[in-house]
Amino acid sequence: MTTRITTAVVPVAGLGTRLLPITRAIPKELLPLARKPILQYVAEELLGFGIKKIVLVTSEAKRSIDGLFRPDRPTPRPILDDDREARRQCLWSQQSHDVEIEVVVQPRQLGLGHAIFCAEPAVGLEPFAVSLADSVIVSQGPSCLLRQMESVFFERAAHIVMAFEEVEPRLVSHFGIADPKSDADVFELDDIVEKPEIGQAPSNLAVAARYVFTNDIFEHLRQTGLGTRGEIQLTDAIRRSIQVGRRVLGVKLTDSQRRYDIGSIPSYVQAFVHFALQDSELREAVLAALASHRADHQHE
Repeated sequence: MTTRITTAVVPVAGLGTRLLPITRAIPKELLPLARKPILQYVAEELLGFGIKKIVLVTSEAKRSIDGLFRPDRPTPRPILDDDREARRQCLWSQQSHDVEIEVVVQPRQLGLGHAIFCAEPAVGLEPFAVSLADSVIVSQGPSCLLRQMESVFFERAAHIVMAFEEVEPRLVSHFGIADPKSDADVFELDDIVEKPEIGQAPSNLAVAARYVFTNDIFEHLRQTGLGTRGEIQLTDAIRRSIQVGRRVLGVKLTDSQRRYDIGSIPSYVQAFVHFALQDSELREAVLAALASHRADHQHE
Protein backbone atom coordinates (compact mmCIF):
# COMPACT_ATOMS: atom_id res chain seq x y z
CA MET A 1 0.00 0.00 0.00
CA THR A 2 1.19 3.48 -0.82
CA THR A 3 2.39 5.71 2.00
CA ARG A 4 2.09 8.95 0.03
CA ILE A 5 -0.86 11.07 -1.03
CA THR A 6 -0.39 11.98 -4.69
CA THR A 7 -3.90 13.12 -5.75
CA ALA A 8 -5.81 16.16 -4.51
CA VAL A 9 -9.37 17.26 -5.23
CA VAL A 10 -9.96 21.02 -5.40
CA PRO A 11 -13.66 21.99 -5.59
CA VAL A 12 -14.11 25.24 -7.55
CA ALA A 13 -17.75 25.03 -8.64
CA GLY A 14 -19.21 27.23 -5.88
CA LEU A 15 -21.04 30.43 -6.78
CA GLY A 16 -19.26 32.64 -4.23
CA THR A 17 -22.48 34.38 -3.19
CA ARG A 18 -20.88 35.98 -0.12
CA LEU A 19 -18.51 37.82 -2.45
CA LEU A 20 -21.17 39.32 -4.69
CA PRO A 21 -21.16 41.44 -6.79
CA ILE A 22 -17.47 40.69 -7.51
CA THR A 23 -18.20 37.05 -8.32
CA ARG A 24 -20.65 38.03 -11.04
CA ALA A 25 -17.59 39.09 -13.01
CA ILE A 26 -14.84 36.73 -11.86
CA PRO A 27 -14.77 33.36 -10.03
CA LYS A 28 -13.71 33.82 -6.40
CA GLU A 29 -10.91 31.31 -6.91
CA LEU A 30 -9.31 33.67 -9.43
CA LEU A 31 -9.46 36.77 -7.26
CA PRO A 32 -5.95 38.15 -6.72
CA LEU A 33 -3.95 37.94 -3.53
CA ALA A 34 -1.26 40.49 -4.29
CA ARG A 35 0.26 39.27 -7.60
CA LYS A 36 -1.32 35.83 -7.96
CA PRO A 37 -4.85 34.41 -8.02
CA ILE A 38 -6.06 32.48 -4.97
CA LEU A 39 -6.24 29.18 -6.86
CA GLN A 40 -2.58 29.43 -7.83
CA TYR A 41 -1.56 29.69 -4.17
CA VAL A 42 -3.63 26.58 -3.40
CA ALA A 43 -2.08 24.68 -6.33
CA GLU A 44 1.43 25.72 -5.30
CA GLU A 45 0.76 24.50 -1.76
CA LEU A 46 -0.22 21.11 -3.22
CA LEU A 47 2.88 21.01 -5.43
CA GLY A 48 5.10 21.78 -2.46
CA PHE A 49 3.49 18.86 -0.65
CA GLY A 50 4.24 16.51 -3.58
CA ILE A 51 0.87 16.15 -5.29
CA LYS A 52 1.12 14.70 -8.81
CA LYS A 53 -2.54 15.07 -9.87
CA ILE A 54 -4.98 17.88 -9.14
CA VAL A 55 -8.65 17.23 -9.85
CA LEU A 56 -10.56 20.49 -10.33
CA VAL A 57 -14.29 20.03 -9.74
CA THR A 58 -15.97 22.88 -11.57
CA SER A 59 -19.32 23.78 -13.11
CA GLU A 60 -20.40 24.45 -16.69
CA ALA A 61 -20.53 28.16 -15.85
CA LYS A 62 -16.90 28.09 -14.69
CA ARG A 63 -15.33 25.73 -17.24
CA SER A 64 -12.73 28.35 -18.13
CA ILE A 65 -11.24 28.36 -14.62
CA ASP A 66 -8.66 25.76 -15.61
CA GLY A 67 -7.24 28.29 -18.08
CA LEU A 68 -4.92 29.34 -15.27
CA PHE A 69 -3.04 26.05 -15.70
CA ARG A 70 -2.99 25.62 -19.47
CA PRO A 71 0.64 25.44 -20.65
CA ASP A 72 -0.37 26.37 -24.19
CA ARG A 73 -2.11 29.56 -23.11
CA PRO A 74 -0.29 32.43 -24.86
CA THR A 75 1.60 34.85 -22.66
CA PRO A 76 1.24 38.53 -23.68
CA ARG A 77 4.34 39.79 -25.46
CA PRO A 78 4.78 42.87 -23.24
CA ILE A 79 5.11 40.55 -20.25
CA LEU A 80 7.64 38.34 -22.02
CA ASP A 81 9.66 41.41 -22.98
CA ASP A 82 9.49 42.94 -19.51
CA ASP A 83 12.82 42.80 -17.74
CA ARG A 84 11.27 42.32 -14.33
CA GLU A 85 11.89 38.63 -13.67
CA ALA A 86 9.59 38.50 -10.64
CA ARG A 87 6.56 39.34 -12.76
CA ARG A 88 7.30 36.54 -15.23
CA GLN A 89 7.96 34.00 -12.51
CA CYS A 90 4.51 34.60 -11.05
CA LEU A 91 2.93 33.12 -14.18
CA TRP A 92 2.04 29.44 -13.82
CA SER A 93 2.70 28.88 -17.54
CA GLN A 94 6.29 30.16 -17.15
CA GLN A 95 7.12 27.59 -14.49
CA SER A 96 7.94 23.89 -14.80
CA HIS A 97 5.39 21.67 -13.03
CA ASP A 98 5.32 17.89 -12.83
CA VAL A 99 1.59 17.69 -12.17
CA GLU A 100 -1.49 16.57 -14.08
CA ILE A 101 -4.58 18.80 -14.03
CA GLU A 102 -7.87 17.00 -14.61
CA VAL A 103 -11.18 18.85 -14.85
CA VAL A 104 -14.44 17.26 -13.66
CA VAL A 105 -17.80 19.01 -14.09
CA GLN A 106 -20.33 19.05 -11.25
CA PRO A 107 -23.60 19.02 -13.22
CA ARG A 108 -25.72 20.54 -10.46
CA GLN A 109 -24.91 22.68 -7.43
CA LEU A 110 -25.66 20.14 -4.69
CA GLY A 111 -23.05 21.10 -2.13
CA LEU A 112 -19.46 20.34 -1.19
CA GLY A 113 -20.14 16.66 -0.52
CA HIS A 114 -21.60 16.25 -3.99
CA ALA A 115 -18.66 18.10 -5.56
CA ILE A 116 -16.21 15.66 -3.96
CA PHE A 117 -18.41 12.71 -4.96
CA CYS A 118 -18.18 13.86 -8.61
CA ALA A 119 -14.40 13.37 -8.43
CA GLU A 120 -14.65 9.63 -7.69
CA PRO A 121 -13.79 8.39 -11.22
CA ALA A 122 -10.75 10.68 -11.38
CA VAL A 123 -9.50 9.75 -7.91
CA GLY A 124 -9.61 5.97 -8.16
CA LEU A 125 -8.89 3.68 -5.21
CA GLU A 126 -6.00 5.44 -3.48
CA PRO A 127 -6.27 7.88 -0.54
CA PHE A 128 -6.52 11.51 -1.59
CA ALA A 129 -6.45 15.05 -0.23
CA VAL A 130 -9.08 17.75 -0.54
CA SER A 131 -8.09 21.42 -0.52
CA LEU A 132 -10.82 24.04 -0.55
CA ALA A 133 -9.91 26.77 -2.99
CA ASP A 134 -11.26 29.64 -0.91
CA SER A 135 -8.64 29.12 1.81
CA VAL A 136 -4.88 29.61 1.66
CA ILE A 137 -2.73 28.00 4.36
CA VAL A 138 0.50 29.82 5.18
CA SER A 139 3.24 28.09 7.19
CA GLN A 140 6.22 29.85 8.69
CA GLY A 141 9.38 27.77 8.48
CA PRO A 142 9.58 24.18 7.22
CA SER A 143 6.25 22.95 8.60
CA CYS A 144 3.69 21.78 6.05
CA LEU A 145 0.13 21.15 7.20
CA LEU A 146 -0.66 18.56 4.55
CA ARG A 147 2.59 16.72 5.31
CA GLN A 148 1.58 16.55 8.98
CA MET A 149 -1.87 15.28 8.00
CA GLU A 150 -0.38 12.65 5.69
CA SER A 151 1.90 11.37 8.46
CA VAL A 152 -1.01 11.13 10.91
CA PHE A 153 -3.15 9.41 8.27
CA PHE A 154 -0.72 6.58 7.59
CA GLU A 155 0.92 6.23 11.02
CA ARG A 156 -2.43 5.98 12.84
CA ALA A 157 -4.27 4.01 10.14
CA ALA A 158 -6.94 6.70 9.88
CA HIS A 159 -9.83 6.80 7.42
CA ILE A 160 -10.17 10.58 7.56
CA VAL A 161 -7.82 13.31 8.77
CA MET A 162 -9.08 16.88 8.98
CA ALA A 163 -7.38 20.18 9.77
CA PHE A 164 -8.86 22.35 12.52
CA GLU A 165 -8.16 25.84 13.84
CA GLU A 166 -9.32 27.56 16.99
CA VAL A 167 -11.84 30.35 16.36
CA GLU A 168 -13.52 32.86 18.62
CA PRO A 169 -16.65 31.36 20.23
CA ARG A 170 -18.83 33.98 18.52
CA LEU A 171 -17.79 32.56 15.12
CA VAL A 172 -18.62 28.87 15.65
CA SER A 173 -21.95 29.17 13.84
CA HIS A 174 -20.05 29.77 10.57
CA PHE A 175 -18.10 26.48 10.54
CA GLY A 176 -18.14 22.75 11.01
CA ILE A 177 -17.05 22.28 14.64
CA ALA A 178 -15.22 19.30 16.15
CA ASP A 179 -16.44 17.32 19.14
CA PRO A 180 -12.99 16.02 20.16
CA LYS A 181 -12.22 13.10 22.45
CA SER A 182 -9.22 14.97 23.89
CA ASP A 183 -7.52 18.36 23.85
CA ALA A 184 -4.37 16.99 22.18
CA ASP A 185 -2.95 18.58 19.04
CA VAL A 186 -3.91 15.39 17.19
CA PHE A 187 -7.22 14.02 18.41
CA GLU A 188 -9.95 11.56 17.55
CA LEU A 189 -13.42 12.91 16.84
CA ASP A 190 -16.51 11.82 18.72
CA ASP A 191 -18.58 13.87 16.30
CA ILE A 192 -18.61 16.93 14.09
CA VAL A 193 -21.40 19.51 14.13
CA GLU A 194 -22.20 21.71 11.15
CA LYS A 195 -22.58 25.39 12.10
CA PRO A 196 -23.87 24.97 15.67
CA GLU A 197 -25.60 27.78 17.49
CA ILE A 198 -23.40 29.91 19.73
CA GLY A 199 -23.41 28.33 23.18
CA GLN A 200 -24.20 24.87 21.81
CA ALA A 201 -20.89 24.13 20.09
CA PRO A 202 -18.89 21.19 21.53
CA SER A 203 -15.62 23.16 21.07
CA ASN A 204 -14.19 26.15 19.23
CA LEU A 205 -12.24 23.96 16.78
CA ALA A 206 -13.37 24.82 13.25
CA VAL A 207 -12.69 22.81 10.11
CA ALA A 208 -9.76 24.45 8.32
CA ALA A 209 -10.34 23.58 4.65
CA ARG A 210 -7.90 20.65 4.32
CA TYR A 211 -8.77 16.93 4.42
CA VAL A 212 -7.29 13.49 3.70
CA PHE A 213 -9.69 10.64 2.89
CA THR A 214 -9.64 6.97 2.03
CA ASN A 215 -11.80 6.26 -0.99
CA ASP A 216 -14.57 4.79 1.15
CA ILE A 217 -15.73 8.38 1.78
CA PHE A 218 -17.44 8.02 -1.62
CA GLU A 219 -19.65 5.24 -0.28
CA HIS A 220 -20.64 7.37 2.69
CA LEU A 221 -21.40 10.28 0.35
CA ARG A 222 -23.44 7.91 -1.82
CA GLN A 223 -25.53 6.92 1.20
CA THR A 224 -25.95 10.50 2.43
CA GLY A 225 -29.20 12.04 1.31
CA LEU A 226 -29.91 15.68 0.66
CA GLY A 227 -29.52 17.63 3.88
CA THR A 228 -29.42 21.31 4.73
CA ARG A 229 -30.43 23.58 1.82
CA GLY A 230 -31.09 20.54 -0.37
CA GLU A 231 -27.37 19.70 -0.59
CA ILE A 232 -25.22 16.65 0.06
CA GLN A 233 -23.23 17.76 3.08
CA LEU A 234 -19.66 16.54 3.50
CA THR A 235 -20.15 16.86 7.26
CA ASP A 236 -23.00 14.31 7.14
CA ALA A 237 -20.78 11.78 5.34
CA ILE A 238 -17.99 12.32 7.88
CA ARG A 239 -20.47 11.80 10.73
CA ARG A 240 -21.63 8.58 9.07
CA SER A 241 -17.99 7.44 8.96
CA ILE A 242 -17.63 8.08 12.70
CA GLN A 243 -20.89 6.28 13.47
CA VAL A 244 -19.82 3.09 11.68
CA GLY A 245 -16.52 3.01 13.56
CA ARG A 246 -14.10 4.58 11.10
CA ARG A 247 -11.11 6.36 12.65
CA VAL A 248 -11.55 10.10 12.06
CA LEU A 249 -8.75 12.31 13.38
CA GLY A 250 -8.23 16.04 13.67
CA VAL A 251 -4.96 17.96 13.41
CA LYS A 252 -4.78 21.43 14.94
CA LEU A 253 -3.02 24.20 13.07
CA THR A 254 0.16 25.13 14.90
CA ASP A 255 1.18 28.61 15.98
CA SER A 256 3.33 28.84 12.84
CA GLN A 257 0.41 28.07 10.51
CA ARG A 258 -2.42 30.37 9.53
CA ARG A 259 -5.47 29.98 7.33
CA TYR A 260 -6.61 32.89 5.17
CA ASP A 261 -10.30 32.50 4.39
CA ILE A 262 -11.55 34.13 1.20
CA GLY A 263 -15.20 33.39 1.92
CA SER A 264 -16.36 36.96 2.50
CA ILE A 265 -15.43 40.50 1.51
CA PRO A 266 -13.85 41.43 4.90
CA SER A 267 -11.78 38.24 5.07
CA TYR A 268 -10.70 38.69 1.44
CA VAL A 269 -9.51 42.24 2.15
CA GLN A 270 -7.50 41.02 5.16
CA ALA A 271 -5.91 38.25 3.09
CA PHE A 272 -5.06 40.60 0.22
CA VAL A 273 -3.35 43.07 2.57
CA HIS A 274 -1.35 40.27 4.20
CA PHE A 275 -0.03 38.94 0.89
CA ALA A 276 0.66 42.43 -0.45
CA LEU A 277 2.74 43.21 2.65
CA GLN A 278 4.88 40.13 1.95
CA ASP A 279 5.81 41.54 -1.47
CA SER A 280 8.73 44.00 -1.26
CA GLU A 281 7.39 46.15 -4.10
CA LEU A 282 3.73 46.15 -3.03
CA ARG A 283 4.52 46.60 0.66
CA GLU A 284 5.52 50.23 0.15
CA ALA A 285 2.28 50.95 -1.73
CA VAL A 286 0.15 49.42 1.05
CA LEU A 287 1.99 51.27 3.82
CA ALA A 288 1.74 54.54 1.90
CA ALA A 289 -2.01 54.07 1.42
CA LEU A 290 -2.49 53.35 5.14
CA ALA A 291 -0.43 56.41 6.11
CA SER A 292 -2.48 58.56 3.75
CA HIS A 293 -5.70 57.15 5.20
CA ARG A 294 -4.60 57.93 8.76
CA ALA A 295 -3.56 61.45 7.77
CA ASP A 296 -6.92 62.09 6.12
CA HIS A 297 -8.80 60.96 9.24
CA GLN A 298 -6.62 63.07 11.54
CA HIS A 299 -7.77 66.17 9.67
CA GLU A 300 -11.47 65.31 9.83
